[in-house]
Amino acid sequence: MKQSTQPGKMTDPLELRLRELRRERNLTLRELSEKSGLAINTLSMIETGKTSPSVSTLQQLARALGVPITAFFASQVSEQSVVHVRHDKRPQANMENTKLESLGEHLSGAVVQPFVVTLPPGADSGAQPIVHSGYEFAYCLSGEVSYIIDEQTYPLEAGDSLVFESCLPHCWQNTGTEPAKMILVMHPTDVWDSPAKRHFKVLNSIS
Repeated sequence: MKQSTQPGKMTDPLELRLRELRRERNLTLRELSEKSGLAINTLSMIETGKTSPSVSTLQQLARALGVPITAFFASQVSEQSVVHVRHDKRPQANMENTKLESLGEHLSGAVVQPFVVTLPPGADSGAQPIVHSGYEFAYCLSGEVSYIIDEQTYPLEAGDSLVFESCLPHCWQNTGTEPAKMILVMHPTDVWDSPAKRHFKVLNSIS
């Protein structure tokens, strides 16, 4: 597999990770298309690196493959009990214009899933409300992010935070005119749940 020499970049590009995960499950592109609801042509373009999938596309792919979103970050590094990430070496993914930086990649068990998310104006979590097990914490670092939880709106500006039960239908959007950045921590209580995959469409390059 391709190895990156750039710090903070994934060791295996998304196209390789997606193809690897699909083949591990003995799925053809057509079968993955049927399971995910995505067009075969779209999947082919993602696997060949001709397109950058969106956040909701990643949700569909991860759900269809039965993996957490962190599976797209995965490299050949073993799990660790302690994860120390330097600010300039965060594993990164780009989904359209959205940047996702993992703060806990390779953490053993991956029960806590922390990210730094950078959202361009108008970026959102997708058309469908998200529901998963456990809890979610969001802390706005800059810009404006609006959460809708169980049909109630919670605007976040720099310094604002939000903690809630993730079983409540929720979604988020950058409602400002400038890029927004937030810390997002998901804590699923079901070991088989993969909440991050419901939030982000597809990781273009992370790990």
